[in-house]
Amino acid sequence: MPVNTPEFIQKQYEFTRHCRDPENNPAPDNIEDRRMGVYRDLLYNNIESFMSNNFPVIRAIMSDEQWHQLIREYFSKHKASTPLFPKLPSELVQFLEKEYPLDGEFPFLAELAHYEWVESALATDIRDINLSGLSQEGDLLTGIPVVSELIWHLAYEYPVHQISPDFLPKEKPSSQTYLVVYRDRQDDVGFMELNPVTARLLECLINNEKGLTGKAILQAIAEELQHPQPEVVINGGLEILQQMLQRDVVLGIRH
Repeated sequence: MPVNTPEFIQKQYEFTRHCRDPENNPAPDNIEDRRMGVYRDLLYNNIESFMSNNFPVIRAIMSDEQWHQLIREYFSKHKASTPLFPKLPSELVQFLEKEYPLDGEFPFLAELAHYEWVESALATDIRDINLSGLSQEGDLLTGIPVVSELIWHLAYEYPVHQISPDFLPKEKPSSQTYLVVYRDRQDDVGFMELNPVTARLLECLINNEKGLTGKAILQAIAEELQHPQPEVVINGGLEILQQMLQRDVVLGIRH
């Protein structure tokens, strides 16, 4: 803090430092501790309650002591880049990814937090599904499938969608977990677990800058796989495309 900082601003910094980390920062002089306690509890409880509501799985798998230790460390150490409450969950994700040591009990914690944050981010996304120029009744093979903007295509080291108090993996599985999290036309958020081939299909659909048809994309994937029967890949891919259409992951086709 600059030497010439006005005294009232210095007091504000002392006040906020104490509220964030009272064990290591004394309260400003001449303020009764009972009164300071009101502010300490109010600020911490607001943050703790908000994070508990946005990360219910993390809260469920942790003991009270573990949870409050996590939130205390976040509250005292992390410098958030936003004052907006709806954006604070992303700040906890950043804290876990970059600043918080992941121990042997919860090695998946950063990934789980990201997964839970994605669900809330989609739920609060102000955009609506846009069906203009699309046909939902057309042929997904001969047409150009269009993917919704309200999806997240994700890959994790851990099966984050399965984690619960009864399932806490200690080591990374041998293969990644692929998921698509989506919001449908009823504004419900859901997810689909994908196998590697389906994940590749969705990746190709998202990055379809050349405007390839569904069949052309599936033929290209069959070639990548060196599959002896491309029609098997195409028929299986059509079933997946139909499932994605039903869930508003794919919105329809553009002719």
